Amino acid sequence: MKNLFSSFSRHSERGIESVIFSSRWLLAPFYLGLIVGLIALLVRFWFEVVHLVTTSLPSSESQTILGVLNLIDLSLVANLLLIVMFAGYESFVSRIDTDEAERPGWMGKIGFSGLKTKLMASLAAISGIYLLEALLNMHSQNATALAWKVGIHVTFVVSGVLFAMMDRITASAEHGDSGH
Repeated sequence: MKNLFSSFSRHSERGIESVIFSSRWLLAPFYLGLIVGLIALLVRFWFEVVHLVTTSLPSSESQTILGVLNLIDLSLVANLLLIVMFAGYESFVSRIDTDEAERPGWMGKIGFSGLKTKLMASLAAISGIYLLEALLNMHSQNATALAWKVGIHVTFVVSGVLFAMMDRITASAEHGDSGH
């Protein structure tokens, strides 16, 4: 009887573990949805290019700079989406089987901690662009709103540095290097 219960228990455990392991595929639709987001960003990017060429170029230098910053902002968000899609899919769902010659060098090498660091760096860069836009339009900015934008940007930068430091400390501890 004890062997029968033990066999049933091991079989049940394997079944539960198989279901849990297979549930990672529930993340795949999220990554497909991010592709839709990437397409939406691409469409928005081209609208902004047309807007830049037709309205910003004939106007002031600061308007042109703001238009270009908007393009950079959209590019950074698109890069961030791509990193999240690739790294997330490979970390949590399955390895992407591609021709090694076409595979970006970072692909398969960014783990969860690297993803967090890249995410924070991207958020800080995007925040920096919004802050620069606000500074270029300072005449139309309320001092409180500008102070909030500076505070938010500093928060992103400090958070990114802290994440990087935590990852470095964790990596040192995992490699047995206590720094002595």
